[in-house]
Order: sequence, then C-alpha cells, then structure tokens
Amino acid sequence: MGLLFRSLVILVVLIWLSRLSYLSAELSSGQAAALDVLLQDYAYRAFVRPKTGVPYDAQVPSNLTGVQIAALRLRSGSLYRRGVVYKEFEFPVGVNESPYAERLVLVYQNIGNWSVVFYPLPGYSYLAPVLGLLAYDAINLSAKRLPYLDIKATDDPIKIKFQDVKPYPDGAVVKCVTFNLDGSVNLSDVGSGNTCLAVQQGHFAIVVESIAPAPSPVTTPNNGSPPSPGGRGKKKSNSKTWIIVGSVLGGLALLALLAFLVLWVHKYRERKHLEEMEKVADSGEALHMTTVGDTKAPSAMVTRTQPTIESEYVP
Repeated sequence: MGLLFRSLVILVVLIWLSRLSYLSAELSSGQAAALDVLLQDYAYRAFVRPKTGVPYDAQVPSNLTGVQIAALRLRSGSLYRRGVVYKEFEFPVGVNESPYAERLVLVYQNIGNWSVVFYPLPGYSYLAPVLGLLAYDAINLSAKRLPYLDIKATDDPIKIKFQDVKPYPDGAVVKCVTFNLDGSVNLSDVGSGNTCLAVQQGHFAIVVESIAPAPSPVTTPNNGSPPSPGGRGKKKSNSKTWIIVGSVLGGLALLALLAFLVLWVHKYRERKHLEEMEKVADSGEALHMTTVGDTKAPSAMVTRTQPTIESEYVP
C-alpha cells in the first residue's frame, strides 16, 4: 500500500510539472501572437489613400509606447523581380509568397523596450531590439486577424542590418536570434555591419550571452505593469497567468484528494478485516477457562463416550 501511494504521488507531480512547463511556454508564445494580431490591425489603419511601394508609419496603442510599426503595400510580381529595401530589411530578387496574392502588405515591427517582455530569451541579453517583418494579403485593407502569408527567399537570403547596437565587451558571444512563427528559436553568427540573414519572415534581434542571470522584465511606462496588446491582450495574458496558477493549485488539491482517498481505502480495509475477525469470534463456541498453575487457559468441556460392555450387544 505504501509503495502504491508513493508511485501515485510521483505520477501526479510529474504530470502537473509537465503541464506547468507547457502552459508557461504557451503563455509566452501567446503574447507574441496576440501582439502580431494587434499590430497588423494598427498598421493597416495607416492606409488612408495608399500608394503601392510607399511605406506608411502607423500609430500604436498608448500602452505600447516604444513600439514602432509601418506598412508597405507591394505587387507580388514586383517583389519577386526587383526586391525591395524596407527599413532595416533588404529583400533580394526571388522572394515569393504562399499562398499566392496579387498584392501583399509587409508589416514592419520594432518591438523596442518591449523585446524582453514579448520575446524572453533566458541566458541572453538584447543588444538590439526585436525587429519583425510579416506578410499579409492586401485584398482588404480594413481586414483584421489576417493569416500570415508564407514568404521565402529562393536565391539570396534576406538581410537585416541592425542600427544602434549596444556595445559589448571583447570576447563576448554575440549571436543573431530568429524567432520563427512556429515558436522555434534559432541562433546564428552576426555578419559584418551588424547584419543577420534570414530566408523567411519572423522576428529577429542581436543578443549577447549573459554572464549574470537574465534581467527581469523592464519597468513599463504605464504603472510598471507590462500590458499586452490593446488592453484585450492584457486581459488575455492575465487570464493565462491565472490558468497557470489555477493549474498548480488544482494539482496540489488533486494530490491531497488522492492521498486522502488512498488513506481512506487503507483504513477501510483494516476496519473490515477487524469486523470479520470479531464476527468469527462471536459465532464460535465460547471456551471455558481453567486455571493451570498461575495461568488461566481456555478449556473445552468434553464429554467422553461411555464404554459399552460387549455383552450388552448380545441379544
């Protein structure tokens, strides 16, 4: 019984630890995805009288001060045949999209001082803010929550030339980091002129390996609490945080309930066994006690069969 109880406890703890790890990762990726949705909406609002090939800087919500976004509408064939230089991004010839769109919008993101909040990278510190470049269909410039277009460079890679990179000590390990849309993270070497290379869209930055533990999220401009996009994201982030807390508390409660159940079953079996013994004792014939020396011991009342004279059987 003790071995079974310990095994059940270990199993429950492992299940809830794995669940907690999954929820923590989901929380981080969910914040970034919610930010993309919000910034796409605000970037499209900059298209009042849009002209193809002209970038338009857009405004962000007041609780995301420090984030910069812009939108550029292009013809699909023009991007493939000519390429384009857009902010820090340099698109070579041969970039195409999937599924095909006659016109597409490239939404530029500079996450600024919010980089560590939406894109935490344990063990590394940011030398440059996270830059994002995402492609969407341009068929409806008032649409929201659009799916990404999958753009890829077929020949030469896309170049990201970072500006205002923070200084770092000699010998420090400096890397380009790519946050892919599927949630994976890739590290690569930094090229000359603080340049990183990519073959598809995503979010990019330059980081340095931290000697000390990674710093806590930066103090936010609004009462020190990092909001999620547009208030709606904040509620969603808080909701997911409470999901994690609730999951942990629920796991502890389940563990306590399981321990109580195992203990109750153990006590119940002991009680039933005792009742059965008492029942057997009550149903048996009581034994008479006799004294043997200084000790009392049970003694059965035995009536021996009286001997019969053999002649009594003779008729």
